[in-house]
Amino acid sequence: MTEAAIRKKPGMVSVHDMPILQDGPPAGGFAPVRYARRIPTKGPSAVAMVLAVLGAFSYGMYQVGQGNKIRRYGKTSSLPSSVKTCRELKEEKYAARRAITPVLQAEEDERQVLLSYRFVKEWKKYLEEEARIMKDVPGWKVGESVYNSGRWVPPATGELRPEVW
Repeated sequence: MTEAAIRKKPGMVSVHDMPILQDGPPAGGFAPVRYARRIPTKGPSAVAMVLAVLGAFSYGMYQVGQGNKIRRYGKTSSLPSSVKTCRELKEEKYAARRAITPVLQAEEDERQVLLSYRFVKEWKKYLEEEARIMKDVPGWKVGESVYNSGRWVPPATGELRPEVW
């Protein structure tokens, strides 16, 4: 609304002529403000929580002990007789490992032979490249280590690439 409509006068004469509107408290006043520290009293007590934690821990340790007994001594009386004992299962697992170990070892040996063959082939190329590069250096021995530590160190069997050097 415009000022003229409020005052019912044309144009603005003065701000002081406007009716005064001021906000105030509701009748009877505002509700009291609570500023004191209020800690809720609901929920379990500290003693109850400690007892619950101790109970859960004790039950867990009991279950661990029962599992250890089964693992150590075999099946318990509560298991049906058709279930193998843990000792029988362990023995079966170890027998399977013993049976497959020679096959795995043969595969690893074959892989090592192929790697060593490739290494020897690349090592020969490396020595040829070293001989070509160091041909003008007097007293240079091709393939001899420049590190004189006094102990033998196996060569790295990684990829030898003289073209990178």
